[in-house]
Amino acid sequence: MSNTELLNSDPFEAASTAADYIASETGVETHDVALILGSGWGGAADLIGETTATLTASEVPGFSAPAVEGHVGTIRSVLTKDGKRALVLGARTHYYEGKGVRAVVHGVRTAAAAGCRTLVITNGCGGLNEQWQPGTPVLISDHINLTGTSPLEGATFVDLTDLYSPRIRSLAKEVDPSLDEGVYVQFHGPHYETPAEVQYAKRIGADLVGMSTALEAIAARHAGLEVFGISLVTNLAAGISPTPLSHQEVIEAGLAAGARISRLLADIIARL
Repeated sequence: MSNTELLNSDPFEAASTAADYIASETGVETHDVALILGSGWGGAADLIGETTATLTASEVPGFSAPAVEGHVGTIRSVLTKDGKRALVLGARTHYYEGKGVRAVVHGVRTAAAAGCRTLVITNGCGGLNEQWQPGTPVLISDHINLTGTSPLEGATFVDLTDLYSPRIRSLAKEVDPSLDEGVYVQFHGPHYETPAEVQYAKRIGADLVGMSTALEAIAARHAGLEVFGISLVTNLAAGISPTPLSHQEVIEAGLAAGARISRLLADIIARL
C-alpha cells in the first residue's frame, strides 16, 4: 500500500502502523517526547542524549523523504540523560508539497501513537520585529493559521486556548530569561509572503511568519500532546528586510546559529 493510500484509508490507523514499525525497528516500545527539528535546530538531537537507533524515514509507513534542503530524512530514537525516550522526526512534510494535510501531521499522530506526551516543534521563520535579527530564537506563544485548512475533519471541535504550553515556556525562560515570545503565522507557501501580506500579518497580531508548525500544533492538541514551539528568526520578513529573500539565506542563518540554539533547546528539554 502506498503512503497516499495508507493515509487516505484511516490516518489514525496509519499512525498506529507507523508507531508499531518504529517500536519494532528501534526496540523501544514507547517514547516520551517528540521533536520536529526545523532549519537550524538539527544539532539538538546530538545534545539531548544517546541515539540508539536511526531509521530512514521513507521506509516508515506514511513517511516520505524530506523535500526541503536543510532537513534530514531520518527518524531517531534518543535515550536522554535522565532516562527518557525522545523521538526525533527529521522528515517534515510541508503543506505546500501538495501531499495533503494528513501527510503534514502524520508525524505528530505517529508520535502520539508511540506514547509521546510532549511535542517540541521548531522552525526557521521570517521576523516582523526589527529588533530580532537573524539568529534570534523566539518562543511561540500562539499562532494564526492562514493555510485555509485544518488537520481535523468532521465535527471535531478542539479548544486551542493555551495551545503552546505556558508551563514549558516558563521553563524555557528559566534556561534563558532573555527569550522573547511571539505569535507565529503559517502561510501556505512555498512562495515567500509579499510585503503587503507581511503588513497584513502584522496588523492581525503576528510577530513571525513561516510555512509550518500551526497545522502540526493543532493535530498535537487533538492528540492530547503538550506543545512547545520555538522559532529561529532566519531573516527579516519581506518589506522589512532590505534585501530579497532566499532559501539560501535561511540555511546560512540556521548554520550560523545552529550550535547556540541547539544547546538552548537541549537545556530546555532537560527540564521537561
